Amino acid sequence: MKIKFIGGAGTVTGSKTLIESNGVTILIDCGLFQGIKPLRELNWESLPVLPSTIDFVLLTHGHLDHCGWLPRLVNQGFKGKIYCTSPTKDVAKLILLDSAKIQEEDANRAIKEGYSKHKKAKPLYTVKEAEEVFPLFRIVKVNEVINLDAEIEAVFTNAGHIIGACTIDLMIENKKLVFSGDIGRDNDALMYAPTKPKKADYIFLESTYGNRIHPETDAKFELETYINNTINKEGTIIIPSFAVERAQTLMYLLWQLKSEGKIPNIPYIIDTPMGIRVLDVFETNSKWHKLSKIECIEMCKMFTLITDYKDTIETIYDKQPKVVIAASGMVTGGRVLSYLEKYIVLPETTVVMVGYQAEGTRGRKLLEGAKDVKIYGKYYEVKAKIHEIKGLSAHGDQQDLINWFSILENKPKKVFLVHGENIPADELRIKINEKYGYECVIPLMGQEFDL
Repeated sequence: MKIKFIGGAGTVTGSKTLIESNGVTILIDCGLFQGIKPLRELNWESLPVLPSTIDFVLLTHGHLDHCGWLPRLVNQGFKGKIYCTSPTKDVAKLILLDSAKIQEEDANRAIKEGYSKHKKAKPLYTVKEAEEVFPLFRIVKVNEVINLDAEIEAVFTNAGHIIGACTIDLMIENKKLVFSGDIGRDNDALMYAPTKPKKADYIFLESTYGNRIHPETDAKFELETYINNTINKEGTIIIPSFAVERAQTLMYLLWQLKSEGKIPNIPYIIDTPMGIRVLDVFETNSKWHKLSKIECIEMCKMFTLITDYKDTIETIYDKQPKVVIAASGMVTGGRVLSYLEKYIVLPETTVVMVGYQAEGTRGRKLLEGAKDVKIYGKYYEVKAKIHEIKGLSAHGDQQDLINWFSILENKPKKVFLVHGENIPADELRIKINEKYGYECVIPLMGQEFDL
């Protein structure tokens, strides 16, 4: 059996792990690379194996860095089955359509405004190409054994993180391979704690926050403080947010603060059409999260939900103080860029970052104190205050990741640390080895192992 790391190795994006065994080829996740240009350029390259020879794709969850390359895979000849949970299918469809739409819009804007280096800018894939992925989805239930082949079984178990997210256990060649996917937090506000593995021969563990302990600070209180301080200066709060789970968590916390009378009666705006559609996924999949249907309904009443871009423009030019939650979470695209074009240059503005910011993204640059930021080919001076709330991450921290091993009944032959930058992964490697004595490997992009 051969395992090849063709994404999500040394980086938190582009997750793709290839498994070849006895003539069967399986791809765990099929993510898009984001961040620095050398990573983004990988999205245009072919896989080291013909997509037509891949039999199955198993999706851990629906985030772009785990499913966003599927349209390219299908366009290049993949005709197999894509297995995932029902909420993951719903989320992935929304994210793929949104991704395709943004790429088409960005390509058209680059052509119109003349800032593309190419004669004619092209999207990585179109909306039509994204839609061609959907018939290949196959729904699985949690803890149900899926027979992929006569000698290959897969089981999906809850991973927390976002709605529908799962860890995947793969029984193949009498070995149990466990792919963590993205592991959620044990004390998440919305999602249930991840299911810990009991047995594994080989483990493939994410290491996003392998060197970080989430602070004990109260994220809800931080939100309250930033909002009140900004409103007192008659400013606007912009919160770039991931549309799935993070936007809903923010809504939940703001609803609590408003109900408790701790934040003022101003407009609270959700301007992420995908995030709004994800609310429907939350309502129809209540077993996956802690909110009741009644709480979902009551929470939504507090917010102005924007889907039409015409309303986005009106909101941008409305001078009254407000709180705006808009995608994308790493400020790589989406409607948040339109808000920042107007508000990033105003000293009374507060931008609150609430999630992981990958290397090379605008979000990372803002957190690192960038004096200006490039948006749609133009530079804007950063006069707004930039803050970060670390306690809202949907990823488990170092302690959560180490605790994930706590009920393992056997010593795995090897633990591969993936989906993390090199320093966090290496610190996690040291901690796991110290606590459990497990051999940990940090694979390089393109590296192959025989199991």
